[in-house]
Amino acid sequence: MITEMKVRGLMFDPYNNAYIVILRVEDNADMLPIWVGKSEASAISFALEGVAAPRPMTHDLMKAVLDAVDAKVISVVITDLNDNTYFAKIHLQYEDSEYSIDSRPSDAIALALRTNAPVFASEAVLRKQTSEELEQWLEDLKPEDFGKLDS
Repeated sequence: MITEMKVRGLMFDPYNNAYIVILRVEDNADMLPIWVGKSEASAISFALEGVAAPRPMTHDLMKAVLDAVDAKVISVVITDLNDNTYFAKIHLQYEDSEYSIDSRPSDAIALALRTNAPVFASEAVLRKQTSEELEQWLEDLKPEDFGKLDS
């Protein structure tokens, strides 16, 4: 089973010197934080804020190629969490066929935001990420640790 998630924003994790994409279930408090690098955070931030780069970024190029061949991003699914690494699939429709493409979650999310495709997470991923370590990390955060985060 999968659950639809909304991209709620980005924050900076000063302890790991990385950015975190915050995915959240719209009708409850379930949250899925995914740690990403600076360039991936930038690509997601541009899409969230509707900023157009002077030249196409990688995800803009991906969207342009899909548009040129009349392919559509159906959805993005965060499929697994293994050894602190998240995995995702981009589901595409091209002509009468559907394709499932392996992807890093950050790339899948950046593309989903550009194509207005829904983002989902598997129930297994949501269960795995609710470890005590994550809960402790979240409890230790201070308000100033949060960067730009939509509520």
